[in-house]
Amino acid sequence: MHRAQLRKVFAAFDAANTDVRVVGGAVRNSLIDRAVKEIDLATPATPDATMQIGKRAGLGVYPTGIDHGTVTLVADGVSFEVTTLRRDVETDGRHAVVAFTHSWLEDAQRRDFTINAFYCDAAGTLYDPIGGLADLRRRRVRFIGDAEARIREDYLRILRFFRFSAEYGRGQLDADGLAATVALKQGLTSLAAERVRSEILKLLAAPFAADVVRTMDQCGILQLVLSQQTDPDCLARFAAIEAALGQPPDAIAGLAALAASDPSAAASLAARLRLSNAETAALERAAIVNADLDPAQSDAAARVALYRMGAEAFRRAVRVAWARSGVSPTDNDWRRRALLADRWSPPTMPFTGGDVVALGVAPGPAVGEVLRAFEAWWTANGFVDDSVVQRDELKKLARKALA
Repeated sequence: MHRAQLRKVFAAFDAANTDVRVVGGAVRNSLIDRAVKEIDLATPATPDATMQIGKRAGLGVYPTGIDHGTVTLVADGVSFEVTTLRRDVETDGRHAVVAFTHSWLEDAQRRDFTINAFYCDAAGTLYDPIGGLADLRRRRVRFIGDAEARIREDYLRILRFFRFSAEYGRGQLDADGLAATVALKQGLTSLAAERVRSEILKLLAAPFAADVVRTMDQCGILQLVLSQQTDPDCLARFAAIEAALGQPPDAIAGLAALAASDPSAAASLAARLRLSNAETAALERAAIVNADLDPAQSDAAARVALYRMGAEAFRRAVRVAWARSGVSPTDNDWRRRALLADRWSPPTMPFTGGDVVALGVAPGPAVGEVLRAFEAWWTANGFVDDSVVQRDELKKLARKALA
């Protein structure tokens, strides 16, 4: 609340004698001492009035969501979304038609959960028109009003219920909310894959994801969303392994542990969720089935796997393989294998195509064949670091290619 950029936005509305309050997640997280990533604001001013207020104060003004009442104001390079108070006029489970209002209560009543309906003004006064503070203290994620009505307004709220429960809840899920999600779960089939993807990845990065995902599986919601075989027990073991290693939740690796038994299954899941190319590649590498990841195999074999996969992919794949194995999250052998990339960095391939050409091999496929043969020899022999021995082996392979 004391950030200079935010104070400039408050000052702009104060000069216009217009209310504006921080709303939602920023207030919620502040109340429980969690990091605040974005600061959103709400105001009874119309979008046009908000833009005029911003311009008069010399702020950057961008009508980023004007149809829904949202204007982005920029103060010293920091963006703030300012949205006019709204009430829903019509909803279809995916989109809402809204009307502007001057009522803070009406604006709060259209939100999803009580813990998301907080407001705070420039003086630091907390407004809790729905009674969310009691739920936040109890770590209870509860729909505002009738749970089924809130879900019918936007079926994504089913996934948000589970995601927020994994992030902010404690103990059992709210019974009314859970019953409503089960009753209306078929509505999930109407959602765009991109919206589902976002919620699933956020859920898997939450502190209590494993427990919540197990409930989703028992209710038939997980299968409905992912459309392939899932293993909540494996995810639970994976989460325990992350905790034992002191690592924060990794959503991509968690997804591999939950629902990608191999790279082929990972590819299918990535297509289902419309993952980005980078996310798809990461998921497939995390799901790889490679015996050399197992601590029963030699360190030398594991180093080759680490060299070929890269450190991040290796770490993920080992943790997933560990979870699949069913071995205790405190097993020392698996722990040592999982931490290999922290104590050993793969060397760089000592030669390039130019080195092979310099030995007389004509540019073309033969150059790549020589490099691959050298790399196979080099890795199989423990990444030989004697430059003379390396050069002799490259020369031998080049002569063979020229014969």
